[in-house]
Amino acid sequence: MDMRSARLSKVILLAVILLAALGYFCSAFPLWAQTSDSPSSDASKSWTDLTQSQSDGANPTRSIETHTRSGNRTVDNQSLQRRDADGNFEPYQDIEKTTVKVDTTTTRTTTRTYGRDADGAKTLVQVTEEDTHTQPGGDSSVVRSTSNPDANGNLQLVQREIEETKKSSKDVEETKKTVMLPGAEGGLIPTMMVQERRTQQGKDIVELQKTTLLPDVNGNWQVSEVEQATTRQDGSNRTTEERISRPDANGKLAEVSRTVSTDSADKSSANKSSANKSSSVETYSIDVPGAPRDGSLHLVERATTNQSTSPTGQQNTIRQIERPDPGDPGAGLRVTILTTDTVRPGPSGAQATQTIQMRDANGSFGVVSVDTAKSDNIHAVQVQIAPSGPPK
Repeated sequence: MDMRSARLSKVILLAVILLAALGYFCSAFPLWAQTSDSPSSDASKSWTDLTQSQSDGANPTRSIETHTRSGNRTVDNQSLQRRDADGNFEPYQDIEKTTVKVDTTTTRTTTRTYGRDADGAKTLVQVTEEDTHTQPGGDSSVVRSTSNPDANGNLQLVQREIEETKKSSKDVEETKKTVMLPGAEGGLIPTMMVQERRTQQGKDIVELQKTTLLPDVNGNWQVSEVEQATTRQDGSNRTTEERISRPDANGKLAEVSRTVSTDSADKSSANKSSANKSSSVETYSIDVPGAPRDGSLHLVERATTNQSTSPTGQQNTIRQIERPDPGDPGAGLRVTILTTDTVRPGPSGAQATQTIQMRDANGSFGVVSVDTAKSDNIHAVQVQIAPSGPPK
């Protein structure tokens, strides 16, 4: 799967809870992304999204999202609902996110997550506070604190993340992230560190190296994982190769997985609005379901996506996942999941439908979910599979 897709900001994803329950997560149905606000745009904006999921043998769920912006304050609320015994939808989780632009360099975001107790009353289960500071030169820092209520309802700090990003030169950006958790003697102690270095090689190549470190029994940092990625842009085509290495039994770094992603757009058509886009992601691993390790990398998954957009703006996307059969891993890959998405824009927003089919034990495909969504966000636009410019 495309690890870069998660970086598309403000993208609404359908059926996340449903897919998690199925034990399957992919770059879920991207409906629409919010357009960036222009200087002449209204100071206040609001929209509402409704997503309903119906899966085979599972209780239907519904998500209602609202977005309101007024001045320097933005409020995003999400209500996750399921049907009760009487057939009515009842909320079981609410997420309230408030973002305030404190000044030109500081943004404060507070996210409160609520559940329901045995009596159905709304109960606070987690609070996350995030302060982001940016500098004109590109440097930034983020402090993210997560608190959970104790038995008496008092908030207790359970995790803190500190992230610092610096531009060491025009083409090099370095990020250091430290995760802290409660220690045995109280207080927070560092439990994980991630060091990331991103280098721009010319106009069309970006190199990334990310190192994850964990403390040993003496508290000394030891390398746990190294990820190396190279992204090359060639016009409307982009290729990304990612390699992940981990220490072997002798403590030496050994490659355990590799991912090769390609994205392309067909711009040969005179009508650019109807251009087709496609992507392919191949994942190689030393672990093959149903087979012992032999020290080599093997193709364990291929995800292909084809997207077409009509002159009227309707977007159709077909995605298939291929994986080996655990009962016969040597037979190669076979299609295991098919997803069909349709997004229909309109003058007052957009409507979307997603259908997921999965291969059963008999080898036949059956529909496991049909999800529908609608939004009154008039600024909704189609999400691009292939990049429109060089990598960033």
